[in-house]
Amino acid sequence: MQFADLLSECDAAEFDESWERKQTATPVRVFVVRLHATGCSLRETQAILRLLGVERTHQAIWHWVHRLADSVPDPPIASPSRVAIDETAVKINGDWSWVYTAIDLDSRLILDIAIFGRRGTDRSAAFLPRLIKKHDLSETVFLVDGYGHLTAISRLGWKYQLDYCNLNLIEKWVHTFKIRVDRFYNSWIGSQASVREWLDQFAHYYNTQRPDQSLNRQTPAEVLN
Repeated sequence: MQFADLLSECDAAEFDESWERKQTATPVRVFVVRLHATGCSLRETQAILRLLGVERTHQAIWHWVHRLADSVPDPPIASPSRVAIDETAVKINGDWSWVYTAIDLDSRLILDIAIFGRRGTDRSAAFLPRLIKKHDLSETVFLVDGYGHLTAISRLGWKYQLDYCNLNLIEKWVHTFKIRVDRFYNSWIGSQASVREWLDQFAHYYNTQRPDQSLNRQTPAEVLN
């Protein structure tokens, strides 16, 4: 049985509305996008498909990946007791930008992720209100390491702790993220918009598809449900 035929028997209903043309079976496209999200470059993904008997162009794969970015749903609504916030630097067109991330320490769910051209209090103050729109933070304590987060949280009147030990989890996530960035660096010669698309895909993969050993091989989304 050809690989494309095998995949066509898989259930990919969650992505059905993302594709209009049927030249390649929807499960094959989903497989391609997930390969890309887990660390394969576009050309590496193309080579893997070729080995499995599916011939598609590099440009077609690029369009599938970016098409799906618009259909990635928001993470499940959470009511976290503790949220860790941190930021890390990435390069886009040779210039530094900053990726801000908030993670529920209990479920390991990525609550939100955003990219800014600079870091500091104003960026933290812009990032934090996004969380209120997506999640119930009425009983949440925020764990930070200082920098602009501390001032921004104080401005909003939220509860916080300076807790370096419990920030290890988000630092592990940043390490995982950096491994992916190292693989995708050349594809980020373009715009912040293309980086945001990839970030959305990666967060969706991390929340809903990547089993976590510390969660008994469940995904963060499964823990919340």
